[in-house]
Amino acid sequence: MDRPLRVTCLRARTSDRTDGAGAGAEALARALGGRVVGEASAGAPRDWSEDLPAARPVLEAAAAEVSAALDQGELPLLTASDCTICIATLPTAARRLPGLRVLWLDAHGDFNTPDTTPSGFLGGMCLAAACGCWDAGWPDTLDPAAVSFLGVRDLDPGERIEVDHAGVGTGVPGDGPVFVHLDLDVLDPTVLAPQFPVPDGLQAAEVRDVLARLRDEGRLVGLEVTALEDPAGVDLVTEILEPVTR
Repeated sequence: MDRPLRVTCLRARTSDRTDGAGAGAEALARALGGRVVGEASAGAPRDWSEDLPAARPVLEAAAAEVSAALDQGELPLLTASDCTICIATLPTAARRLPGLRVLWLDAHGDFNTPDTTPSGFLGGMCLAAACGCWDAGWPDTLDPAAVSFLGVRDLDPGERIEVDHAGVGTGVPGDGPVFVHLDLDVLDPTVLAPQFPVPDGLQAAEVRDVLARLRDEGRLVGLEVTALEDPAGVDLVTEILEPVTR
């Protein structure tokens, strides 16, 4: 039986470089009938060492939303400005759901560490943090072997070494419960203009089909959507999410 949907926007700074994606996250959550937790905060480039402590309240709120949804038999659908929330959401879900697999839909691996990052951008280091490849101060971590990439096509050289060493997989997991991370820059830039465009991305129908498959198989246990830089893309994204939200 389908579980009720719990839609929550985490509306606060994590590692936002612009104001657009925060507004996009809020617009998407409201279009889906969800609630907004937190308040808008101005985007600006900052080093991860500044953003990580500042993001702690957002991470705690994101983990609380995942836990509350699972406690109440709901399907969590979180929206946020960027991928940093995964530091908290994915390990929280993995601790609660034995055998959890994570499907990482993103143009980027977000698998840099403080030693490999060329930019200092926390949003480009967050999955590695969630997997315990560097210490972000969160009490739980996720086994990187439980993560599968789909649509990832832009890795920094040091990041690629980290990914290979960690044993991250590729493709849709074949069995077990799945939590989906959907950074909208996984889409081809001709479909939806992102902050960090990478050519040769997925089409909207491909992402929708993946979500439909997981939902029809009863394996989708959570979803987070990030990086909707332009709120004008809400209609397109709601169509992609329709297998989950209907």
